[in-house]
Amino acid sequence: MWNGAQNGTHSVGESSSSTSLSSQQDIEDDRMIAAVLSEEYAKLDGAVGRRLSSLASIPHVPRINTFIPDFNDASLDHQRLLQRLNIYGLYEVKFRALSEQMYKSPEYHKHVRKDIVKQLKDYRTLYEGYVPMKYKRYYKKMAKSGEWGDHITLQAAADKFAAKICLLTSFRDTCFIEIIPRSQAPKQELWLSFWSEVHYNSLYEIRDAPPHPKPKKKHWLF
Repeated sequence: MWNGAQNGTHSVGESSSSTSLSSQQDIEDDRMIAAVLSEEYAKLDGAVGRRLSSLASIPHVPRINTFIPDFNDASLDHQRLLQRLNIYGLYEVKFRALSEQMYKSPEYHKHVRKDIVKQLKDYRTLYEGYVPMKYKRYYKKMAKSGEWGDHITLQAAADKFAAKICLLTSFRDTCFIEIIPRSQAPKQELWLSFWSEVHYNSLYEIRDAPPHPKPKKKHWLF
């Protein structure tokens, strides 16, 4: 998919040049923002939450991931996310993010997935309105190992585990998203990075990141 998208952008010189200039301006703007934020947070220390506690979040709207970015957009988004991780001194553990955050281990991912799917099934009225397909098909899809999670499953996880889920994103205009449980006060915080429409990772301060072997295959949200 990436190679095809990349070849397509080089077939039209004028369009490619315009896109390149726009992308370069985006990068320069992000660098300026990064410099300001770096100064603002240079004196902060402690857990991830304390590093990011002053960031303004936007209201969370559960949704599925319907748009997959092309190669250029995905590359720019990833670079933006890496810059933000660097600014805040954060490290990503790159698989089975919720299991890793909750249990400090990826090995509970099947248990986490099962609980989230049960939440989706038991409280259908809370989530059905956000799903643009037959709801039974949706939660059966989410029950499959290796299936990509989305913002709806994150809301279900927040509700099920009484957790405030905090996302440091690659979105240009939305750095930080908070997902709050709907019917109870949060009892824990889970910190994830979100490379827009690609995947979620578990976040730690660099000095606190647990050692993990590289995964044998890709696992996205669960």
